[in-house]
Amino acid sequence: MRVMVIGASRDRSKYGNRAVRAYLSQGHAVLPVNPNADEIEGVEAYARIADVPGPIDRATVYLPAAAGIEAMDELVARSDVNEVWLNPGADDPVVLDRARELGLTTIQACSVLAIGEDPELMSTGEH
Repeated sequence: MRVMVIGASRDRSKYGNRAVRAYLSQGHAVLPVNPNADEIEGVEAYARIADVPGPIDRATVYLPAAAGIEAMDELVARSDVNEVWLNPGADDPVVLDRARELGLTTIQACSVLAIGEDPELMSTGEH
């Protein structure tokens, strides 16, 4: 599966980093998005959603509401994203409303738990 992690972080304590590690550990192609990083966990990072080569099976979002709304607009503009996961904290009602307006397929759940990993056990240690 090709997974875009929007809001990926170099900080291993952040959930955007835990998601990168969880998907990598299961052999998925991980495409981190962070405008301030060239790489995250040894994987090339992209500055913008539009920069990520597609198609994308799953976009998993770790952003605050204002940035999340913008991300929904950028995702729909791509037209090659199968599903969008709004993780706890990224699932603000205004983001959900915008995603629905745009016709995006969204899932409100922890995308790391969905693949059988526990993000709470992944704090800063190796995984």
